[in-house]
Amino acid sequence: MRRVPAGDYLLGTPARRDEEGPPRRVHLAGFWIGQTEVTNAQFARFVAATGYKTLAERAPDPRDYPGVPPSRLVPSSLVFVGLVEGGPWRIVPGADWRHPEGPRSSLAGRMQRPVVHIAHADALAYARWAGGDLPSEDEWEAAARGGLKGQNYSWGAAPPGGESGLKPRANVWQGAFPVEDKGGDGYRARLAPVACFPPNGYGLYDMAGNVWEWTRDAVPEAMRAGADRGAHLIKGGSYLCADNYCYRYRPAARSAGPADGGASHIGFRIVKRSTRPT
Repeated sequence: MRRVPAGDYLLGTPARRDEEGPPRRVHLAGFWIGQTEVTNAQFARFVAATGYKTLAERAPDPRDYPGVPPSRLVPSSLVFVGLVEGGPWRIVPGADWRHPEGPRSSLAGRMQRPVVHIAHADALAYARWAGGDLPSEDEWEAAARGGLKGQNYSWGAAPPGGESGLKPRANVWQGAFPVEDKGGDGYRARLAPVACFPPNGYGLYDMAGNVWEWTRDAVPEAMRAGADRGAHLIKGGSYLCADNYCYRYRPAARSAGPADGGASHIGFRIVKRSTRPT
């Protein structure tokens, strides 16, 4: 984990999108935050120690889905499938953190990738087991900025690279979404192992791209028109974020995570707010 110092932080931005502004000044106590997103290997240790089952591994409660046929209420999760019939997203039965694309997939060779298909409740359960919490939006954004002030990205003003000979700084979509990811960052339309790209000023990896990350904060009133009840904020964008599509791999950007599950591009990291963590 890495330390983010106490102090006053200017967060938000003059709105690139309606939900991002205006800028706000906040005071934060110092805290520790995970150097990377929680990996499949780390989450596997949690499951081995506790026997925990994620929401994607449980059958949905019929009371939460009135009118949905019982045959469709099976363990499942949201998977990016690209340009196929019914794409680019599909609810896939049997997709969960152990089977990221569905029951025929596995974690072979993926233990150092971020764990995905994790609902907000699952991420919070892991954080509590590890003696921590999910970051607030303000904590997450202050950490993502890495000590920089007024910069567009977690590394500064330059774009994320990966094209035209520029050194890539994050795993994001490069090309027309969802038609083609040109893969200039080395990871064409897929997750990267954690810590593949340079860290920010606080020594934190992947604060842009790779996977969206849960915060503990509920979606604010100004964003609830397009979000389900119980949704929480996610930050940082993912490998599916493109300049021509969502442009949300900037520290100030925010979005609503699903209220009732996870997806193949959402993960998390944890914080600890008191003593030096082990």
